[in-house]
Amino acid sequence: MIENISMGGAKNRGQQLRRIVRINEEIKRVVAAAFTINLMAMNAIFLAKRAGTAALGFGVLSNELRRFAIDLQQQMSTLSEMTYSSVNTVTALLKQARLNRVLEITRGASNGVGKKLVEQVLQMRLETVLAERQEQSDAVNRRLTQMISDTVQLVELGSVLARSAKIEAAYGGGLSVPLTQVSSDFEQSISEIQVSLEKLTKHHLEESVA
Repeated sequence: MIENISMGGAKNRGQQLRRIVRINEEIKRVVAAAFTINLMAMNAIFLAKRAGTAALGFGVLSNELRRFAIDLQQQMSTLSEMTYSSVNTVTALLKQARLNRVLEITRGASNGVGKKLVEQVLQMRLETVLAERQEQSDAVNRRLTQMISDTVQLVELGSVLARSAKIEAAYGGGLSVPLTQVSSDFEQSISEIQVSLEKLTKHHLEESVA
């Protein structure tokens, strides 16, 4: 029974590591998109200044989108740190599972009192060390869940800002066409971020269930 738990746990941890890798890939995509939005926002601010008072509202929104991009990059940096913490926890669980396997082999080669002692050590490890590691993993997952939820809300705000910028672009006078194009690019980038966050959330939920 102990052997089955050890082997099954190792398999689940391997699956967790693969999901964490996929989460990190989505984080990288969001960071890249946020960097692009930051650059676009700086260009949009410049265009708004050229358009003068007609694009004042657009300039304000572009500045807010730049702040949004910076906040998002910081948020994703924190998420990345959390996923690395998850990797460390899962790796520790895998090491513990390998140690348990060694003890299981020792138990199989033992007889009488020696075998019972090894059995007791194994049982204690399964009930204490693994439980402690699992608690650490659960705590990281809870923080990660909250951070993902906060990030989703932040991106919702970015989406509202992008839509508002598109409306303001129509009042940009002679530069309304390029301003509209920039606002459309904002929307496209944020849409891509939302897709990545959906995938990230899905991978995280799969990991939490596992």
